[in-house]
Amino acid sequence: MKTNIFAFSERGSALALRISGYYENCEIHSVEKFAVPHGFTAHKSVCADMGELFREAGLLIFIGACGIAVRDIAPHLKSKTTDPAVLVLDDAGTFVIPILSGHIGGANRMARDLASKLGATPVITTATDVSGRFSVDAWAAEHGFAISSMKTAKDISAAILMGDVPVTAEKPLPAELPAGLTAGETGALGIYIGIRTASPFAETLRLIPRCVTLGIGCRRAVPAEAVRGAVTAALAGAGIDRRAVCGAASIDVKRDEAGLLAFCGEWKLAPVFYSAETLAAVTGTFSDSEFVKKTVGVGNVCERAAVIGGGTLILSKYAENGVTVAASVSDWRISFA
Repeated sequence: MKTNIFAFSERGSALALRISGYYENCEIHSVEKFAVPHGFTAHKSVCADMGELFREAGLLIFIGACGIAVRDIAPHLKSKTTDPAVLVLDDAGTFVIPILSGHIGGANRMARDLASKLGATPVITTATDVSGRFSVDAWAAEHGFAISSMKTAKDISAAILMGDVPVTAEKPLPAELPAGLTAGETGALGIYIGIRTASPFAETLRLIPRCVTLGIGCRRAVPAEAVRGAVTAALAGAGIDRRAVCGAASIDVKRDEAGLLAFCGEWKLAPVFYSAETLAAVTGTFSDSEFVKKTVGVGNVCERAAVIGGGTLILSKYAENGVTVAASVSDWRISFA
């Protein structure tokens, strides 16, 4: 994760240097009249390149007034699901204030961590944190789960401030749930944790672990639309939320298949390719085909690729328009610790 630190005073620059030691990929931005360590960036205007710095960073730290930070980042705000975490510190290092992406971006957690290192006071203002109640978006971000609807997540957060919200899951829930949650499977509003597109509540927020690997086979020169269509249909038929998909795998002779690569790019998947020998060595019961074996050297590509790439097969071969799709799931658990 890239961290950009902005300092507006000589004392702030000294604090920035100290803070930079806590982060591996870090750059300090200060004005030329202050002493800036070798290798860091000095500017006539500290935030001259804020648009680019905002987009590339996972964390921005401003050492100065909150107003400066607000004015500098305001033109670049996009969404609470994509904006980086932003912290503000006074140049004495007394307070650490998260002002953007407190939950999903992790700014609240980062503020507490940095404050602990500096001996400072974290100033947390989000309602669930102040009330000691469960924060659904922060939990999802920290554990790598996708959120089905930010609107419903907002409704959940508001409801948790007023009382307990029911939660159910595909996996066993811990015996002790955090404040704001109660085990339940029905109601007007609730949380479902799992890879399935289930909606047990009238309004259901799904928290989706990213643990499904696609195995994909295809004929030569199949377009990306055909791959996308087959994958979408296969997942829908199995009731698997597409946001659970974290990877894709195939046979190495498809390494340069343009349609497959284009699809993976659209879904932000890094495909992995295996040799026929490696796929043939996978143990299990698969839908082998003699024609496929004669063509690529192994009787089934999609199921074997899914298993070797991910885990337990949960979707057997689905075929459509020259594309075959299977899916596996790796082990995942629910923890509120």
